[in-house]
Amino acid sequence: MDQAVAPLLDADGFLYVFGYGSLIWKPGFPHAAMLPALLRGFHRRFCIWSVHHRGTPERPGLVLGLDRGGACRGVVFRVEAAAAPGVLAYLDAREMIGGVYERRMVTARLLPDGAPKRALTFVAVRSLDSYCQALAPEVAAATIAAGVGLSGANRDYLLNTVAELRSLGVRDAGLDRIAALLPAG
Repeated sequence: MDQAVAPLLDADGFLYVFGYGSLIWKPGFPHAAMLPALLRGFHRRFCIWSVHHRGTPERPGLVLGLDRGGACRGVVFRVEAAAAPGVLAYLDAREMIGGVYERRMVTARLLPDGAPKRALTFVAVRSLDSYCQALAPEVAAATIAAGVGLSGANRDYLLNTVAELRSLGVRDAGLDRIAALLPAG
């Protein structure tokens, strides 16, 4: 067992990764299962200025982060312990660009029964310039409509997230409102 991975595993021997945004529709790593889950103490919000994946330094986009307070419905990915080192390396390369997130262990509750799982997730770092205070939905929609980065259009990021959440039976009123304000495209 990899000594760096062992402390991240749940008591059942699996690594769980809580996804709340693009990981839901584009995980990019091997997993044994994707299960609906609830995380308390954090909520999903467009709170990260993106100058890489969904924007540029000249025209930043916005990406989702977990911000403190509230609750967030998403998914947990169950990863075999043997695959965990590769998954962690992949997630660090994907999520830790610019240090806008911090890796954090949380307790996610599987739905519908509420079984707790120790899960790794990525939380917004509020002390950085990349952290975005709350924007009016109209401002967020205009920013997202204009954002394009190395991973594509910011609007696709939002619309793919909304669509995948709906397919899971999750409605996120904040995301729905921003999506409704996007100009036709």
